[in-house]
Amino acid sequence: MQSDLRRELLKRLYTAAAVLGGVIIIGATGYHVIGDGRWSWFDCVYMTVITLSTVGYGEVLGDMNHDPFARMWTISQIVLGSGTLLYFISTFTAFLIESDLQGVIRRNRMKNRIDKLTDHIIVVGVGSTGIHLVRELASTKTAFVAVDNDAQRMERAIEEFGPDILFVVGDATDDHVLESAGIKRAKSLAANLSDDKDNVFVCITARALNPRLRIVARATEPNAEAKLKRAGADTAVSPSAIGGMRIASELIRPNVVVFLDQMLRGRDPTLRIEEVRIPEKSSLVNAALQNTNIRKHTDVLVLAVRNPDGTFEYNPGPDFVLRPDVTLVVLAKTDDLIRLRKGIESGAIGRV
Repeated sequence: MQSDLRRELLKRLYTAAAVLGGVIIIGATGYHVIGDGRWSWFDCVYMTVITLSTVGYGEVLGDMNHDPFARMWTISQIVLGSGTLLYFISTFTAFLIESDLQGVIRRNRMKNRIDKLTDHIIVVGVGSTGIHLVRELASTKTAFVAVDNDAQRMERAIEEFGPDILFVVGDATDDHVLESAGIKRAKSLAANLSDDKDNVFVCITARALNPRLRIVARATEPNAEAKLKRAGADTAVSPSAIGGMRIASELIRPNVVVFLDQMLRGRDPTLRIEEVRIPEKSSLVNAALQNTNIRKHTDVLVLAVRNPDGTFEYNPGPDFVLRPDVTLVVLAKTDDLIRLRKGIESGAIGRV
């Protein structure tokens, strides 16, 4: 919305400037023609400008007071041209005030919304890799705050994902910037900067500010993964390695790749493989899957269960008993996933 307003004001400003420039050129040309070359172009432009601005400096062109045509031309400029200057000044003032005011209002609203977030994700860097992460988080309705020192990248993200996207413009290696993004209340952070050294510094800073934070960092160089983990990252991801695996999958298992692509790129409805943790005090604890009302309230499909010791139970049967702090790996639409998580939290989803 603000981008549309800014573009409209800028369009009006360009129009007003073009009209004002045309009036000055016509006015100066008129004086030059009336003077029949007696007055220089600079003097003619100067006379036109002081006439339009109504500053009252007097007639600066020599012998102009004896030329009735020159005075009639001045009268026509005052009557017809002064409004053009006023329109330009008012448009320019509106552009400055409206743009700045809208920016202040938007920043204050965004700060208030970020201050209310808990257990959100912070995405550091919205470049070639980060923009895909932001797109996925937005499509799955996951709460996140983007951080980047390039304001134009943020504007492009707003144009693609809408004005509701939350972001902070600044250097993510600065403690204050990460604190503005709510790092002490966040559950995880993705370091997506293009330089491994910057990602290392972000990991060190983030880990110091929130020791409980889960940090996933981008690794560009082959030897960067170990350094990032020593700096505080829980996991380091190499885009090059993932790209190589994708190419291999295209060669070996193309139909599986097509299935996953259609699932991930679908927008209506959004279907994802997600994880849902069973809290220790949930009524689902010690209940068999067949004795829960998960399927009654949602259409999720339980693909696997990860036990607290890290082991997996794949394709659990209906008699599989849920234990405290297990994590369900499910295939679900975004809306069903939200219902499942809220239902487990509120107790609406439990035993039957």
